[in-house]
Amino acid sequence: MYRYDEFDHQFVRDRTNQFRSQADRRLKGELTEEEFRPLRLMNGLYLQLHAYMLRVAIPYGTLSSKQMRQLAFIADKWDKGYGHFTTRQNIQYNWIKLEDTADILDALADVEMHAIQTSGNCIRNVTTDHWAGAAADEIADPRPVGELLRQWSSLHPEFSFLPRKFKIAVTGAPNDRAAVKVHDIGLRLHRNAEGAIGWEVIVGGGLGRTPMIGVTVRNFLPEHELIGYLEAIMRVYNLYGRRDNKYKARIKILVHEIGADKFKSEVEAEYARRPQASTEVEQRELQRIAAYFAAPQLEKLPRWSPGFEEAKLGNPSFSRWTKNNLGPHRADGYTIVNISLKPDGGIPGDATSGQMRLMADLAERYSFDELRVSHAQNIVLPHVKKDDVFAIWKALEAAGLAAANYGHAGDIIACPGLDYCALATARSIPIAQSISRKFADSAKQDEIGKLKINISGCINACGHHHVGHIGILGLDKKGEEYYQITLGGSSAEAASIGTILGPGFAGHEVADAIETILDTYLKLRQPGEEFLAAYRRVGAKPFKEALYAAA
Repeated sequence: MYRYDEFDHQFVRDRTNQFRSQADRRLKGELTEEEFRPLRLMNGLYLQLHAYMLRVAIPYGTLSSKQMRQLAFIADKWDKGYGHFTTRQNIQYNWIKLEDTADILDALADVEMHAIQTSGNCIRNVTTDHWAGAAADEIADPRPVGELLRQWSSLHPEFSFLPRKFKIAVTGAPNDRAAVKVHDIGLRLHRNAEGAIGWEVIVGGGLGRTPMIGVTVRNFLPEHELIGYLEAIMRVYNLYGRRDNKYKARIKILVHEIGADKFKSEVEAEYARRPQASTEVEQRELQRIAAYFAAPQLEKLPRWSPGFEEAKLGNPSFSRWTKNNLGPHRADGYTIVNISLKPDGGIPGDATSGQMRLMADLAERYSFDELRVSHAQNIVLPHVKKDDVFAIWKALEAAGLAAANYGHAGDIIACPGLDYCALATARSIPIAQSISRKFADSAKQDEIGKLKINISGCINACGHHHVGHIGILGLDKKGEEYYQITLGGSSAEAASIGTILGPGFAGHEVADAIETILDTYLKLRQPGEEFLAAYRRVGAKPFKEALYAAA
């Protein structure tokens, strides 16, 4: 895990002190809200419906136990005893007072954390695969590149005031768990026929008002060229990106309007203008950063764990949880534990301070002091001995964290919606809760199988509804909240944008509508066929007919 050097420590403390002065001037009335707004946004502070919201960066989703405990401390001291983990691997506090914010930033700096560039028209927090460094299918751990990009992009003088916000995601595995095709820039690692590794560079993906799948501009870029090539992309965007209309300012619009081929040629021309030596990343620097992410000293264990298997045989609930919530680890005798923050009827992504401390304790004892935040608003223990899994499960069960729904109907992604967000047009949380209660029966979830349900409370798509197998978008219709349903979305390697089925539903009708869709799927699926595959085979027609038959 990356540790701050002297520059990092000074950089974060200086920013905190700067913000303390700015906030003090605002509280004294020396700055208007209009003058203060860009200053607070540069530090991740939003003004929401009821209070300020602070968004804290968790680079590439990696946390230590000490950092997680500090997040719990902040929740208790300055919020209401909980935090909300987001689809960008961050955490948000929804009840912050302006006069406390600088103290919170100081507390974050104490554990090498900050809120810089979690907002504003800049390069945001770099995200990656939440199983990075542990996954059985991984070519190489992408987090060193994530850290390289963090250092490169933090307060970059040329890219701190872009036409619009900018998001980068990185994956080191062929199975895309980082949603790289729906980011402004997505990086995907490949190994060629000679055994060398290089990066596929994908540009122009994104969700929101105009959802798009990114296009590949380089199939195989050597790692030492990465910074130079990304700078060429950013310069082309900075030069040609629109600043007259925020709805058309994202790089996806630029790629779409001038065409992928023209965009590629502009990037290649810009890249060729710069002497490669001026931007090439030295091998020793790559090695220096990579050393911070060295794999933990795993024991050499047999693949078969008698104690683990015996515990499964003796406890059906534990057995079901292991089937759904464990991931394949690269080392024999180890597994990846996925902790669902989606209890039946709960608020997706929320964790109390007590739950945060428990997860920190479990990571310290059983997972080499490391946790991850996932895009699906869950927490991951990446390196766990199978022999320890039963003890972890019992502790999670006692804390209300043992929902066995990872990747299933109960594992719903949802933004805060109109309960908190000033931009939202409808509530997301009650809709997620009603669907969760509808499918609380474990046998029903297992029958349905793998499924992604995503909910957004407005067109900005913070809940990534466009790429849910089932997507739900809340809209305002003459003062009433209505919900539009899409099917067939995916953020995986075969990424796709969901298709709108038809007219929307009132909030109290949504859970029943989802049940109708899933009952239709169960009737038409072929043996072993998951929901997305079935939808892609038969299309929208049978689902639409079933859903609107009574209309």
